[in-house]
Amino acid sequence: MGIKPLQDGVFFPVAMPDSELPTWYAGFLSSIKTEISVSRRRVMISANTQMMMMYYHIGKQILEYQASEGWGAKIIDRLSADIKKAYPELKGFSPRNLKYMRKFAETWQDEAIVQRSVARLSWRHNICLMEKVKEPNRRLAYALAAYKYGWSYNILEFQLEAYTLEREGQLPNNFEQSLPEMDSDMMQYLFKDPFLLDFTGADSHSREKEIEDGLSAHIEKFLLELGQGFSYVGRQVHLECGGDDFYIDMLFYHLKLRCFVVVELKAVDFNPGMMGQLVMYQNIVDRVLRHPSDAPTIGLLLVKNKNETVVRYSLESVNKPVGVASWETEITQSMAEDLKSSLPSIEDIEASLAEQKLIEKQKKYTK
Repeated sequence: MGIKPLQDGVFFPVAMPDSELPTWYAGFLSSIKTEISVSRRRVMISANTQMMMMYYHIGKQILEYQASEGWGAKIIDRLSADIKKAYPELKGFSPRNLKYMRKFAETWQDEAIVQRSVARLSWRHNICLMEKVKEPNRRLAYALAAYKYGWSYNILEFQLEAYTLEREGQLPNNFEQSLPEMDSDMMQYLFKDPFLLDFTGADSHSREKEIEDGLSAHIEKFLLELGQGFSYVGRQVHLECGGDDFYIDMLFYHLKLRCFVVVELKAVDFNPGMMGQLVMYQNIVDRVLRHPSDAPTIGLLLVKNKNETVVRYSLESVNKPVGVASWETEITQSMAEDLKSSLPSIEDIEASLAEQKLIEKQKKYTK
């Protein structure tokens, strides 16, 4: 940095030209910018957590005084006015928001759970969870997922309406027999069953091409439905084998597992013969497209309906990793109730969190 004189004799610094910068400066600047970004994010997260805990404690006090003194909504109106008078620069203390704070404390009676999970979400996220979810275990599961995956408010709303978490881990597959343990566990909870294709405009009478057209036209929504880490490769991907031409309905690549995923779509019920075509496509992809460092190609068969017993028997003789899911164009009320039963209890979720924390501590200790 140089010094440039002004007419009145005052000097001020001038940035050094890029040509005069030392070679190490770019890396040094990048490191500083990263440190600033990380620190700012930590400050924002900490500030949000503190605000959520403040809302929680205010809500708790309102509940306690209402229970002991028996006062109603008029006190909340007066409380809102007095807070605004004392802190005119503060927002978020309207009567409506104070009632949400009361509901926040009423909804999450265990303060430890609030501190560890929901306090890390925005107030808008928390209002969504309070208004749209009645079941405590479902509310906690989605709160944890929203924080873990960084879901925006709109994405959280979408995932709730689609019953995304309830459909995870339900896919009939042979991953345990055909993949390494770590990859098998991840794939088991990565894919869903059934797949929800409501965004395609399809119905039970749609043909395969019509459904496939809908998936291609709304590929971003289909990627969201597939889950984290999928990248779209192409549709009707051409493969040649022994002089014959074949076309994969849709081909994806999973960035974390580092493997191709072949998706075959059927507008009819499952039959065991479908496995042969899917496995052949996997074999060709492994031979032609797969890099030596890639994991084995995964096969996903989407069918209109399936007999679970027939599917499981069919999977036993397949040596390639394959999963079979049905597809639906809407989540009916009866289906929603059945799906809710697939979620673990709050106690199981808490036990899983405690186990994960123990594993993380052990990893840090061994390092």
